[in-house]
Amino acid sequence: MNSLLLQVHQHDFCVVILFIIIFSQRLNQMVTKGEDCLPPATEPSRCYSPSSTTPLAELETIRSLEIVEPSFLSPVWLLVIFCIINLLNYMDRGAIASNGVNGSTQSCNDKGKCTPATGIQGHYNLSNFEDGVLSSSFMVGLLIASPIFASLAKSFNPFRLIGVGLTVWTVAVLGCGSSFAFWFIVLCRMFVGVGEASFISLAAPFIDDNAPHKQKAAWLGLFYMCIPSGVALGYVYGGYVGKHFSWRYAFWGEAVLMAPFALLGFLLKPLQLKGFPSADSVEVMASSVGAEMSKNNNHLQAGNEIEKDEVEVSIETYKSSSTNAIWKSITQFARDMKVLCKEKVFVVNVLGYVAYNFVIGAYSYWGPKAGYNIYKMKNADMIFGAVTIICGIVGTLSGGLILDHVTSTIPNAFKLLSGATFLGAICCFTAFTLKSLYGFIALFAIGELLVFATQAPVNYVCLHCVEPSLRPLSMAISTVAIHIFGDVPSSPLVGIVQDHIDSWRKTALILTSVLFVAAAIWFIGIFINSVDHF
Repeated sequence: MNSLLLQVHQHDFCVVILFIIIFSQRLNQMVTKGEDCLPPATEPSRCYSPSSTTPLAELETIRSLEIVEPSFLSPVWLLVIFCIINLLNYMDRGAIASNGVNGSTQSCNDKGKCTPATGIQGHYNLSNFEDGVLSSSFMVGLLIASPIFASLAKSFNPFRLIGVGLTVWTVAVLGCGSSFAFWFIVLCRMFVGVGEASFISLAAPFIDDNAPHKQKAAWLGLFYMCIPSGVALGYVYGGYVGKHFSWRYAFWGEAVLMAPFALLGFLLKPLQLKGFPSADSVEVMASSVGAEMSKNNNHLQAGNEIEKDEVEVSIETYKSSSTNAIWKSITQFARDMKVLCKEKVFVVNVLGYVAYNFVIGAYSYWGPKAGYNIYKMKNADMIFGAVTIICGIVGTLSGGLILDHVTSTIPNAFKLLSGATFLGAICCFTAFTLKSLYGFIALFAIGELLVFATQAPVNYVCLHCVEPSLRPLSMAISTVAIHIFGDVPSSPLVGIVQDHIDSWRKTALILTSVLFVAAAIWFIGIFINSVDHF
C-alpha cells in the first residue's frame, strides 16, 4: 500500500511537470511561426508599420530595439525552469502546512487514550500561537526582502540576484530540516522568505521580456498556475513524507530539488532585463572602480611618499563615499516609490488586488471549516482542496489566454478583472445561500474558476503600467501590499466576525461581498488614462 501511494504522489508531481513542458512546447511552436518577423541582432526590424516613415517614428523604432545577447536558455525553456521553481516555492508553503510536516501535539481523551505528538508542533511541543509564528516569520522575511531585491536589481544583474536568492532558500530549507530548537527553525523560515523574495520580484519581468508579444498574458498565466498546483502538491508531498519518514526529510527533499536551479543562476550566462544596464556596462564600471582602488593601494604601499594624515584622509574619503552610496540608494528607492504612488493605474490595480486577496486568503484558511459547519461535510479539506486546485489551474490559464485573445492591453485587462471578479462574486455569494451541498459545490466551483482568471491580468497590469526599470519594484510592492493589507489581517478579522454573529453562513456571505468591492475598484481602472510603458 505504501509503495502504491508513493507511486500515486510521484505521478501527480510528474503530471504537473509534464503539463508545463507540453504546454510550453506548444507555445514554442506558435512562437516559431513568427520568427521570420524577428530582426537579426544587427539589423533593424522589418515588421514595424510601413507608415512609420517619419524621422521621429524611425528613431522610436530604433530605440525600442534591444540587443539581446545569445543565451543557453531559449525563452520557452526559461519559462519551464521558472515554472518549476515557482512550483517548488509553493510546494514548500503547502508542505509546512500539511499535517505530516506541521503535525500536532500529544492529546488525550477522557478515557485516557492518547494520540502521539507528530510533526514540528509535536516535536517542539508548540502552542497554536507558536505554530502560527512559523508562518508569520516566513512572511516577515518575504515582505522585507522583496523591495530590497527589487532595488538591488538596478545595481546588480537581476539573473544573478535570483541565483543568490535561490541559494539562500536552499540553505535555509536545509536548516529547517536540521533545526535543533524552535527559535532556529523560525529564523530559517524567515530566510526561506528572504530567498523566495528575489524570485517573486524578478521572475515575472524576465517572463514578460521573453514572452511573444501576443502571448504575454498566457505565459504569465502558466507561471501563476503553479501557485495553486504547488500548494496542493505540497499538501500531498508533506503529508506522505512526514507520515512515512519524518518531517525533516520533507525539507531536505525540497532542498535537493531546488539546488540545481540555484546553481543555474550562477553557471548560466546572465540574462538582461529590459530597462537595466547590461552586464558589460556593469563590468566596465566595476573594472574602473577596481583600477582606481588598485591605484590608491599602490600609493598607499609607497609609505615613504604618503604621510599619515593623507592616509587618514583617504580612509575618511572612502567612508564618505560608502555613506554617499547608501544614501543614494535610499533616495533612489524613495524616488521610485514616489513614481509608483503617483501612477494611478498601479494604485487602482493594487487596491483591487488587496480586496481580492483579502477574500482568497480567508477562503483558504476558513473555507473548509465553514463548509463543514454549514453543509456538514465529512471531508471538507479534500473537497475544498480539489475544487481549488482544478479551478486554480484552469481559471489561471484561461484568464491569460482570454486576455491575449482580446489583445493584451491595460484597459482590456481591467475589463477582464472587473467582469470575472463580479461574476465570480455572484456565483460564490449565491453558493453560500443554497441549502444543497451539491448545488453549493457546483456554483462555488464556477465562482472560483472566474475568480482565479484574474491572476494573469492583474500581474500584466503591474508589469506594464510602469517603466521597465520599475517592474521589479512594482511586483515587490504589490506583493507586500496584498499580504499586509489582504490575507494577513483577513483570517483573524473573519474570526472576530464569526465569534460575534455565530453563523458561518452569514460570515461567509459578508466575506464574499468584499469581492464586489474588488470588482468595483478594477472597474474604475477601465476609465483611467493608461499608458503601456513596455
